[in-house]
Amino acid sequence: MLPTDPRDIPILTDAVGGEPRAAAEIDVKAAHAAILAATLELADSLLNQAARDIEAALFERVLDRLRAQLPELVDRALREHLPARGRDV
Repeated sequence: MLPTDPRDIPILTDAVGGEPRAAAEIDVKAAHAAILAATLELADSLLNQAARDIEAALFERVLDRLRAQLPELVDRALREHLPARGRDV
């Protein structure tokens, strides 16, 4: 039965599989390289996703500001240029 409370951590009480490898049998350099490669791959993936999230948030922010400010900008430009045309014609 699976624990229902996430604080209930299952504890391994029996050994699984055959004999454990001795520390001398473990290739420390290979384990180090594998851990480093996996860590760098994860960091790269997380940073790329964060950059995409930031870019999307900034893009949305700029569009919101443009939507808010564009009507006033158009009105101001029309006010500045329309009277000048009326005098020239």
